[in-house]
Amino acid sequence: MSVSVVLGSQWGDEGKGKLVDILAADIDVCARCAGGNNAGHTIVVPINGAKKTFAFHLLPSGLVNPSCAGLIGNGVVIHVPSFFQELDALESQGLNCTGRLFVSDRAHLVFDFHQVVDGLKEIELGGSSIGTTKKGIGPAYSGKASRSGLRVHHLFDDTFAAKFRKLVEGRFKRYGHFEYDTEGEIVRYKKLAERLRPYVIDSLTYVHEAISSGKRVLVEGANAAMLDIDFGTYPFVTSSSTAIGGVCTGLGIPPKLIGNTIGVIKAYTTRVGGGPFPTEQLNDVGVHLQEVGCEYGTTTGRRRRCGWLDLVVIKHSNMINGFDSFNLTKLDVLDQLSEIKVGVKYLVDGKELTGFPADLDVVGKVEVEYVTLPGWQSSIENVTSYKDLPENCRKYIEFIEEFTKVPVKWIGVGPGRESMITKP
Repeated sequence: MSVSVVLGSQWGDEGKGKLVDILAADIDVCARCAGGNNAGHTIVVPINGAKKTFAFHLLPSGLVNPSCAGLIGNGVVIHVPSFFQELDALESQGLNCTGRLFVSDRAHLVFDFHQVVDGLKEIELGGSSIGTTKKGIGPAYSGKASRSGLRVHHLFDDTFAAKFRKLVEGRFKRYGHFEYDTEGEIVRYKKLAERLRPYVIDSLTYVHEAISSGKRVLVEGANAAMLDIDFGTYPFVTSSSTAIGGVCTGLGIPPKLIGNTIGVIKAYTTRVGGGPFPTEQLNDVGVHLQEVGCEYGTTTGRRRRCGWLDLVVIKHSNMINGFDSFNLTKLDVLDQLSEIKVGVKYLVDGKELTGFPADLDVVGKVEVEYVTLPGWQSSIENVTSYKDLPENCRKYIEFIEEFTKVPVKWIGVGPGRESMITKP
């Protein structure tokens, strides 16, 4: 099959971008299918003997490969000013994207008023804040679901201004008259539309022509399974389908064309914002993971909550996505620990739960059963082959494989592109 998929298997921030960057060397098209500029992928690339860091939010991170095209699919929501801000930043770093970056004409638009509304919705929630990035993603998807949103092709329609005014008026009625220059935005978007025009395509035709001509397509997931609107820790989730189903609906690719699905697992667990986190460690271990792992968000800079690897979460994620293999990332963050715990069961009143609960009140009551494994207490950052990893490190990897019944194919042992071991 010519379509491969890389998906997050926890609460995001697993390091998907690094694997996408590596795989993109042999890929013709790298596509985004869901989310918006609430995603954050950091790519570290050696250029002329020095390491250069690229931060991706909305654009596909496969663009780091100069021969790979990037596609923003119909399932993505696009804030056009941020699109160009990100593109300009990448090109100022020497990344030429001319003629190889495309935007679906069916993708919905995020406007600045969506971002204002995002903040107002958080205020309404008060103590129940879900920890949104305030990028306007949720309100844009809400508009899409209520059939009141505007799509990329509307930018080139003579009725855009009237539709935009009606949309803003609807938000004023809902949230009160917040400060917003509607007419100024219309003028601004007329200019942005002309700049965007060369990038806009019929993405459905494009991706199917690529597949039928034998080109290799890689779908880059955003966020992760536990943030999926259906299968995540609702309502502490994002507003799109971040699991395998979003690949089909967000790009128009039928399931039978998807050949290889790769799940990315961080060697421990992190999440940003509110919501349950059964293996969270509010102690020295959590501080160690946060500091050594540099656990701050690429998009927001927020500190990530940290805890032990939760294999109940991974099992849940694998049920949904059907992973063919795993990429285990940031394993080197565990180097200094004398022992490492892995969550393997959820218990409530002494009884094991059969899956990950839908009811967050139940999740909040679970007792996690751990297996404790010995640490390796030596640096693995410069290790280049699986056999040269410390024995206890290999045992940790093999425990994950045995529990999940999914092979670990790639192992991240450092931040750089070169710090990735391929397991035989």
